[in-house]
Amino acid sequence: MMIQTETYRIASDTYHEYSYPVALDRTGKVAGTIEIFAREIVRDGHEKDPRIVFFQGGPGSPAPRPAPVGGWVDWLLGHYRVVLFDQRGTGASSPLEASAVTAQGDAEAQADYLACFRADAIIDDAEDLRHHLQDDEPWHVLGQSFGGFINTAYLSRAPHGLASVMITAGLPSVTEHATRTYELTWASTDRRNSEMFEQFDGLEERVWDVAVHLENSDERLVTGERLTPARLRMLGLVLGYSYGPQTLRFLFEQPFVTINGGKRLNARFLHDVTDRLSFATNPIYGVLHEAIYSGTTPEPTAWAAHRVRDSFPDFALPGTGQSPYATESEARQAGAPFRFSGEHVFPWQMREDPALAPMADAADLIAERKFGKLYDLEVLASNTVPASGWVFWDDMFVPASLSLDTAERIRGFQPILTNDYHHDGLRADGPKLLERMHEQNQKAINALK
Repeated sequence: MMIQTETYRIASDTYHEYSYPVALDRTGKVAGTIEIFAREIVRDGHEKDPRIVFFQGGPGSPAPRPAPVGGWVDWLLGHYRVVLFDQRGTGASSPLEASAVTAQGDAEAQADYLACFRADAIIDDAEDLRHHLQDDEPWHVLGQSFGGFINTAYLSRAPHGLASVMITAGLPSVTEHATRTYELTWASTDRRNSEMFEQFDGLEERVWDVAVHLENSDERLVTGERLTPARLRMLGLVLGYSYGPQTLRFLFEQPFVTINGGKRLNARFLHDVTDRLSFATNPIYGVLHEAIYSGTTPEPTAWAAHRVRDSFPDFALPGTGQSPYATESEARQAGAPFRFSGEHVFPWQMREDPALAPMADAADLIAERKFGKLYDLEVLASNTVPASGWVFWDDMFVPASLSLDTAERIRGFQPILTNDYHHDGLRADGPKLLERMHEQNQKAINALK
């Protein structure tokens, strides 16, 4: 494998940047190659420390570019050489965007292309780099959220490449269909909404003001499309984080401006909402998010979040067959609660967001595709790789009950359960979380010697 390396210094750290080509599709069905990028940071005095690879959450998010270095990355640099890995289609690893997808041809060809950006391919890409850097010696891995999904599949598909595994907020179900995940996440999203509106008196009325206004007014996002009440509800993604409720409180504190006696949404509000709703910088998340839950059962995901939403009447969109209310105004007057959605994507969203619309038909095909299994339960049951992970009881995105079930299926996996954090625990208190997992894994490593 031809690999290009660039090295430079920042403060007391040496940076090595690696770029190398890999097959787009290792089965050969889809031709072509893409470029993979990873950045290694080595702190002075730690040149002989073991390597740890960080897999970011998402899907579709690049590895962090820490400037300045701090928090959990700084802690890692005191114990490891840190490899920040851009998963294929993200960051500097041939970033995926609509133009690259539509260039493949019709919707079927586009879906075939998108199917090349799942966890199994990411693991193969990482293994190529490991062989080059480690001379086939195993390395340590850390995964946050979707990065934890990758690490769980890594344990199943290539355990020989792993010295230890650490996971935060990312231990997926290895047996359940996506519908079970969404049954649990819709319920937790409902609770999080209730907690927020109880905490901030008057916020729900302010949000309803905006929703009713959008039903009757043509307000445009910075990306050009009309802001609909349905898209407005998707601002609840931030509720999965510790700072989510106050973020929405501040966002809705003064959304309107009066011009010539008429009420309009102000430019600041529309700009901030666009930043939170548009998938222009992360289209993979939109078109492949549900695909991260495939590979556990033979059935396709079939827009599971959209289907399961119908089981939760408070989340039903006025004006649809699932809601008893014809309009936003009618729902408000009837005393219906306003409910933001969470980490959920929808088929209609693919067509409302200009960044996703060119791939909407391909996304529909992905939702109906039967993917091969990502997890080998027998391999996990006989695991010998030291592994541990934090499970957050109040995690709105990754249900704790499913994570704990998976932990029991992985031999030797040590779960750490807490209700002290939301999904962003690594960001909020990374050094503490890493120290605990590092200590547990080191005890297991020493026991194997």
